[in-house]
Amino acid sequence: MHPLLITDPKSPAIHVYAVSPENWPETAQALDPLARSFATAQGHDATTSGPESGKVILLPNAHGAIASVLFGVESASVPRPDPFLYGKLPELLPEGDYRLEGVPQEARAAATLAWLIGSYRFQKYRKNDVRKVRLVLPEGVDGAEASRLAEAVALGRNLINTPANDLGPVELAHAAHALATRFSARFAVTVGDDLLAANFPLVHAVGRASVKAPRLIDITAGDESWPKVTLVGKGVTFDTGGLDIKPSSAMLLMKKDMGGAAAALATAQMLLDAKVKVRLRVLIPAVENAISGDSFRPGDVIPSRKGLTVEIGDTDAEGRLVLADALALACEDKPELIIDFATLTGAARVALGPELPPFYTDDDAIAADIGRIGEQVNDPVWRLPLWPPYDKLLASKIADVNHISGGGFSGSITAALFLRRFTQGVPHVHFDIYGWTPTARPGRPEGGEVQGARLVYEWLKQRYGMTA
Repeated sequence: MHPLLITDPKSPAIHVYAVSPENWPETAQALDPLARSFATAQGHDATTSGPESGKVILLPNAHGAIASVLFGVESASVPRPDPFLYGKLPELLPEGDYRLEGVPQEARAAATLAWLIGSYRFQKYRKNDVRKVRLVLPEGVDGAEASRLAEAVALGRNLINTPANDLGPVELAHAAHALATRFSARFAVTVGDDLLAANFPLVHAVGRASVKAPRLIDITAGDESWPKVTLVGKGVTFDTGGLDIKPSSAMLLMKKDMGGAAAALATAQMLLDAKVKVRLRVLIPAVENAISGDSFRPGDVIPSRKGLTVEIGDTDAEGRLVLADALALACEDKPELIIDFATLTGAARVALGPELPPFYTDDDAIAADIGRIGEQVNDPVWRLPLWPPYDKLLASKIADVNHISGGGFSGSITAALFLRRFTQGVPHVHFDIYGWTPTARPGRPEGGEVQGARLVYEWLKQRYGMTA
């Protein structure tokens, strides 16, 4: 169980009342006279709409200690209320134990998860004064499930937030190995020039310039009779852009370019911990796109595992190259589903911003499920089309395919179309995530974020079920 959850329902705790404009008059009248007078002094008597959304009012007792808390929530008339608004509470409340009151049953699970993931702080290098703000598990909420999700999200956030001097391909492989060991999964890794012998030429080409050898991480777990599902995560632990070097402003956040790998590992941890009935495989091409005399070059033609020759149009579009070899490997096992996560294109951010990752699939039924569940678990995504006419933009005069389009338009779509060439025949979902929260929001502190992980976990759980 998560250390910030109290499972004893009788545990003494300070009551936090969720008050909206609709229930505030009734709540105000129910307060004891001292608390009601203090709320009135703050400008919130029974005739007002109460505290504004996201605002906390601490109500004292006669001795000056906290007797209870008022927390403003959104009106029922708000068209898209934020189910993670309760994630603000751990940063607003003093250290102590609390109990939520007035939260509808259908909102309690999201409020509990928001509390836990809103409490996250990255403390590898600076020991912040983190207050222990604990929550009594609300009635009807599965504490094990909330803990499972929060712990996996923290794993992914920690990986993304760790800078590249401490998280390169080696360390990413160590994190994957630790996960595999925890769940008694099979773990294998192919390193350096062995990638060429094992036929991963694109992974090798992208990572060979770095002193940190590239590698292909492979985890397998679950009963062999269960449906095969493969997760693929882009593991570029730092991206200079290669010889097509990025400007410094664009390079500053490139420690997060392994966000796809972090999302895949977070998803895997959820699935394995919940014992979802899938034969799970996780593939992570882990590389650093560095610059040296051995860098791959614009104009190079490199073979792929699938057999297609790839002309390099831009060395700063390296993620789709390493994914291509990993996706080709994934198809050889004939899984029922392949799902990849990748911080792939800036074009996706231009189209949908940092909060709403696009996803791509040819399967309309899968797309409908993903859209529905994304809304359900507050891990939203938006489907963009695999538009066939744009496929011609990847044409090459000297190779089977160029890995970037010939113009400045539709960059996320053409990247997805490039990946589709390596998965044809197997149902495939591609998530072009940002992997980062640029401005803190409730439940989402500024920094690394495993977008799509909770969504995919819930989707596969609903699709395949769990062991008893």
